Amino acid sequence: MKNNDWKERLNIVYSTNPDFNYQTEDEEEEIETPEKKNQKLRVSIEKKGRGGKTVTLITGFIGSEDDLKELGRTLKTKCGVGGSAKDGEIIIQGDFKQRVIELLKAEGYTQTK
Repeated sequence: MKNNDWKERLNIVYSTNPDFNYQTEDEEEEIETPEKKNQKLRVSIEKKGRGGKTVTLITGFIGSEDDLKELGRTLKTKCGVGGSAKDGEIIIQGDFKQRVIELLKAEGYTQTK
C-alpha cells in the first residue's frame, strides 16, 4: 500500500519548488513543564460569568496540557468535587481556596499564593 500523506499537509495545494518541505500537524512542539518549585500558581475565588456559582480558579501553570490535566484531576479528587483543566488554568467547583493552597504546597508547588 502506498503511503499518501496528502491529508497531513497544511495550507499547500501544490508547489513547484523541488526542495519544498510540507508542514505537517505532527511538528507541533510541546511545552516542557518546569519543576514544581519553579511554578508560580495563583489561587483565587471567582463568581463572574458562572451563573452566581462560586469556583476556585488556579492560574499561572506553565507546561504541557497533560501535566495540567493530571494536576487538575488530583485536585478535583482530593476536594471531592468537579471541575475542568484547560488553557493553562484549573477550575474547581466550590470555595476550596485554602484547601487547594494546602494541597498544592504538599505536592511541591512552593510558590503558591
